[in-house]
Amino acid sequence: MTAMYDLLAAHAFLAGLPPPDLERLSRWACRVPFGAGARVFEENGPADRFWLIQEGSVNLDIRVPGRGDLIVETLGPGAVLGWSWRFPPYRWRFGAVAVEPVLSIAVDGPATRALCDADPAFGYELTKRLMAVVVDRMQATRMRLLDLYSVPT
Repeated sequence: MTAMYDLLAAHAFLAGLPPPDLERLSRWACRVPFGAGARVFEENGPADRFWLIQEGSVNLDIRVPGRGDLIVETLGPGAVLGWSWRFPPYRWRFGAVAVEPVLSIAVDGPATRALCDADPAFGYELTKRLMAVVVDRMQATRMRLLDLYSVPT
C-alpha cells in the first residue's frame, strides 16, 4: 500500500471502502494545499475533481445578484468538497473559498467516473456516499435560506 492509500483510508468520506477500491482511487489522488482566502472553484465552472478536507475549512457559497456571495455552509476536516464532477453537466453548483489554510486530497473526477463505470459496485457505493453529501448540502442551503428570510416575531 502507498502513503496516499493510507490517507484515503483514514478519511471519513471513504471509511469502510474495500482496499482494492481505495488502491485504484489512490492512483488518481494527490495532496493539495490552499491558502486562506484562496478560491477553490467558481460556481458554474467546470467540475473535474473533488477534495477530501484533512485540515482547515472551506466556505461553500452562491452568488446572489445584488447581494454578493452568500455562504451556504462551512466544511472542515473529514468533509468532502465537490460532488458536481459526478453528475452531468459537470459544472459546480456552488463556489468554494478557503477560510483558513487547508490541506486536502484532490481526486481526479473524470478518472473516478471511469472507475465507477468500469466497476458498477464501486460506482454505486461512491454515488450513494455522494448523494448523502448532496442531501446534506441541500438541507444546509434550506436552513440558511430560512434564517435569511424568516420574519422576526
